[in-house]
Amino acid sequence: MTSSARDLLTAARTELAPAEGSNRLVPMIAAGQAPRSVFATIAAEEHRIVRSDWRSFLTLASRSAEQSAREFFASLAQGEGLALGKLTALAGAAGLDDAAVQGYQPMAGAQAYPAYLAWLALNGEPADVVIALAANFAAWGSYCAIIGKAMREHYGFAAEACGFFDFFATPAPDLDELAVAAVQAGIDTGRQTGEAFTYGRLFQSYELMFWNSIADTVD
Repeated sequence: MTSSARDLLTAARTELAPAEGSNRLVPMIAAGQAPRSVFATIAAEEHRIVRSDWRSFLTLASRSAEQSAREFFASLAQGEGLALGKLTALAGAAGLDDAAVQGYQPMAGAQAYPAYLAWLALNGEPADVVIALAANFAAWGSYCAIIGKAMREHYGFAAEACGFFDFFATPAPDLDELAVAAVQAGIDTGRQTGEAFTYGRLFQSYELMFWNSIADTVD
């Protein structure tokens, strides 16, 4: 029943994977070559991103006609709520208090991703957005795993401070199954369209803009 959906998701993750070397910041962090200050920048930017994405996922859940898609986006929204709590530890360990986070002026390149997700929350077919997000999450999760490891090995952060990245680096098989079910429902009802890979390509581009905009401040 789900072979076509699984094949489509696998193809999206493979075809839309970022080119090697396209992310300039994560390799710097992995090697311990980025300044410690990048973690403060990431925490402050993510504070805005997570809150925006939380609302976007709830909007997508409310717009989804199929139960599996509603459950998928509702699960993502719940995850953003958990991630927001973990950002407090990251920000504090990076030297930011609440006033500094609130007063931080975000970079346009770093905020392009949530802006596009907010657009898709209003305009995208949910089944297509599931495919695009699945491809992006594969890249995002791998980046988070690398950063969590580097924070411990090169920067001396405690486990609590790494919790934000550890959270997104942890595999979520239940979420993967919801994605398969949501895409299959979209295929079966004719809701899934040819826009999914376009959405995914743009997601990956905006993802790289986030990392490389921060890299530009330390190059």
